[in-house]
This record gives sequence, C-alpha cells and structure tokens, in this order.
Amino acid sequence: MRIEDKVVVITGGAGGIGSALARRFALEGARGIVVADLDEVGTSATAQAVRGAGGAAVATAVDVSREETAAELVSLAEREFGPVDLFCANAGVTSGAGIEASAQDWARAWSVNVLPHVYAAHAVLPSMLERGAGHLLNTASAAGLLTAYGDAPYSVSKHAAVAFGEWLAVTYGDRGIGVSLLCPMGVRTEMLLPGIEAEDPAALAVANSGALLEPDQVAETVLEGLAEERLHILPHPEVATMYAHRAADPDRWAAGMRRFYGGAQS
Repeated sequence: MRIEDKVVVITGGAGGIGSALARRFALEGARGIVVADLDEVGTSATAQAVRGAGGAAVATAVDVSREETAAELVSLAEREFGPVDLFCANAGVTSGAGIEASAQDWARAWSVNVLPHVYAAHAVLPSMLERGAGHLLNTASAAGLLTAYGDAPYSVSKHAAVAFGEWLAVTYGDRGIGVSLLCPMGVRTEMLLPGIEAEDPAALAVANSGALLEPDQVAETVLEGLAEERLHILPHPEVATMYAHRAADPDRWAAGMRRFYGGAQS
C-alpha cells in the first residue's frame, strides 16, 4: 500500500516507532493521521510534528487495553478525515520477568501486546471489507518470531500477536485486506533505553544482539514493507535467517539462541 492520501491511525504514537511512523507518513502525503497514546504530552508533540511536516493530525490520549478504544479511534478518524485505510496497532509493554513473572505481569502483557490487535480488527475490518481495501500494521517484535531473553510474558504475548496477524492475513487476504507484522530487534526507544541504563540483563542482551536501530530507520523499513505488502517486516535482516533456522531445525536453533544471547551478555 502507498501512504499518499491515506487515513491512518497510530497507537503508541507518543514516541519511538509510533512517532517516527507518523512523521514519515506525513512526508509521504497521508491525508490525515490520528495519533494515540497514554502519554498526552508526547502524543500532542507527535501531532504537532506531523503538522509541521505539512500533514494533518489529531492527537488523543487513550488506553489501548480498553476494548472501546479502537472503535473510538476509528470513529475519530472518520469524523476528521474519512474511512481508515491503515490502522497501526503499535503500543506495547515489557515486563523484564522470567519464570517469576506474576499473574499481573502476564495479564498486562496480554492486555497491551495482544488484545489491542484484536480490538483494532473488530473496529476497522467491517468498513475495510465493505470497501474491499485496507491494511493492518501490527507491531510485534522479533521476539514474536524467535524469543525474548529474560522476558517470558513479552515473548509469549508477541508470539500471540504474530499468530493473530497471520490468521488475519490468511482469513482476509483474498478480500482486499493487507496485514503486515513489524518485527524488529533492538530499537532505541523509551521501552528499551531505561533497561539498558539500569544494566538489566534482558535489555542488554537485546541491545547487544544486533544493530540498535533508530526509530526513523524502522519507519523507513515499514514504508518499504507496506509498499511491497509484506506480511513480515523485518528491520533487522538477520531475523529472517534466524527464523528460517528455527523452522528447519528447532533443536539446533534453540542451542544457537542460547549461544547467541550468552554472547550478547558477555
């Protein structure tokens, strides 16, 4: 899909990848962008940056874990700009916990990393199917294709996000609906940097396991992936190789991942 003249909704838009997507889409000539996030100040700043780049944007502070939020965002976009062409479900959380993760950790990962993708599909698919066109961009993670060292809830929930996106692609791909799953490794965002600064082993492993990309670099890869309508958008190309190894020989892959993350910590 091309972004020019498209109406876009972006959650998790206050900073990081979400903000970079909004700014890049504005340069591509998006008709209008709804920027949403819990962080009201950051969301407003992103919308202002979009307008500064010549785009049209509205900002709204929302909690994506509420089932009603996605429908409210779609309604807002339709009032301001028209039917939604691209819904970017980009919000996410980490826990930094392994087997000791609490029930609350697991519930939070599920409510932010998985269910908002379901809610977005509920809200936007009827209109897209009626028009026979539309695209869902779900930010997952390389962890959803591989695993996340040191964070069990994050890894499992991101696998679920990938699985749901792939189900959508298989179910609706012949009806004009595009689905892309954004699966980066380390990106220099507020989600990752606090853990690096605190020398958290999980964050350090991610940061050291491959190139730490800037959000703007990820946005550029997303633009290319959307244009080619790729199911998996991989800003770190090495993820494709690791994913292929996983499918070809899971035992060897698991051993290799242990070495990979072990080396990332040393």
